[in-house]
Amino acid sequence: MASKIAFQGELGAYGHEACVTARPDFDPLPCSTFEDAIAAVRDGDAELGMIAVENSTYGRVADVHSLLPESGLHIVDETFVRVHINLLGTKDAVLEDVTEAFGHPVILPQCGAFLRAHQIRGRTSSDNARAAREVAAGDDKRMAALASELAAEIYGLKILARHIEDHDRNTTRFLIMAREPDYRRRGEFGMMTSFVFRVRNIPAALYKAMGGFATNSVNMTKLESYMVGGAFTATQFYAEIEGHPDDRNVQLALEELRYFTDHLHIMGVYPAAARRHDEPKG
Repeated sequence: MASKIAFQGELGAYGHEACVTARPDFDPLPCSTFEDAIAAVRDGDAELGMIAVENSTYGRVADVHSLLPESGLHIVDETFVRVHINLLGTKDAVLEDVTEAFGHPVILPQCGAFLRAHQIRGRTSSDNARAAREVAAGDDKRMAALASELAAEIYGLKILARHIEDHDRNTTRFLIMAREPDYRRRGEFGMMTSFVFRVRNIPAALYKAMGGFATNSVNMTKLESYMVGGAFTATQFYAEIEGHPDDRNVQLALEELRYFTDHLHIMGVYPAAARRHDEPKG
């Protein structure tokens, strides 16, 4: 029996596509929510979890960065999926028939220009693949779904318009989570380290904490803040850096960071995806 990888959404979702792309030897396990996908891994129902964290058009996926530190899981890999949005309709429909298109709230703004140009009203759905399933079941030429080609194949829908996203580099980044960390690997394109921290309540603590990365030539690729427990005074930071905790310069930077923090938790050490080298510079 093949190992399982959990993802948020129904079969045909972009998370499913990420699983097929990054872990084709795993059986995908659809879950209703990100919390359910995380729990499936934590409870042993799946070996890995595929968690969407950010989109190049929409930004970060809401609530995910606050979920991951409390998940008890570890980041062991990352993958990038080029998000091609397609307008899917019933077998006898044509583009001119469609008056409403259903998609997740994250995906609707990503193809807003196309919807406006064709006077199609965007309607929210909890999941893009669910939208495709429901359009197939409804058999109404006026209704369409915004989803992947994989969803069209699974639910027997017709692709009325292909690749309708507003931006031609529309990409979603996923983190692959596991119950145990793996620090032994070294990636062909380098390593990434993700961690969360809270700074001590002293003047300029964040500024001073960041200084160690600059003086030790450690490139920080991400730094985001979010409230903890709904309190405006309790801010936690999520950060990603290039390098491995065993690298001497990373060791020195983390030592300096610890001096200015009252909480530091390494969430994962994993190979950098080749896709990072395709990013435009400047």
